[in-house]
Amino acid sequence: MSRIGKKPVSIPSGVTATIDGGILNVKGPKGALSLPLRSEISYTLEDGGISVQPANETKAARAFWGMQRTMVQNLITGVTEGFTKKLLITGVGYRAASQGKVLKLQLGYSHDVNFDIPEGIEIKTPDQTTVEISGIDKQKVGQVAAEIRRWRKPEPYKGKGIKYDGEFIFRKEGKKK
Repeated sequence: MSRIGKKPVSIPSGVTATIDGGILNVKGPKGALSLPLRSEISYTLEDGGISVQPANETKAARAFWGMQRTMVQNLITGVTEGFTKKLLITGVGYRAASQGKVLKLQLGYSHDVNFDIPEGIEIKTPDQTTVEISGIDKQKVGQVAAEIRRWRKPEPYKGKGIKYDGEFIFRKEGKKK
């Protein structure tokens, strides 16, 4: 039994949800998102919420149950509040600047890295060493953050690189003489 899946997802005021043709559509103040529905799970729109239950007693239905409920919750959270990820850049000469639809990164390479910002994502650089990624789709925000971080992962000796805010980097001691 999924503890998460048992709870219905509440729909706040100002958000509308519809199920048509195997797709859940959610519209809210920040935009609209859709989710293709799994056949192993039954979704029902109740008064003020969406209930997610397994359609049958198979192992696959139980496996998808909690995840599908969380994905429905992420749709509703995305159209009401949105999601943000914060990246911190550490290193001498490492910096970032957002210019229109391009994020310019200077990461110690012989050239600047120009990262094209995808549609539906907003990137802000409050200072040269902080990058804030925001949007309504949680998966897309996380993917963009991972792609930016991939350019220079944090290394364990000096801690230089791009890391998530709150991420702990296990530091190693250098060579001994």
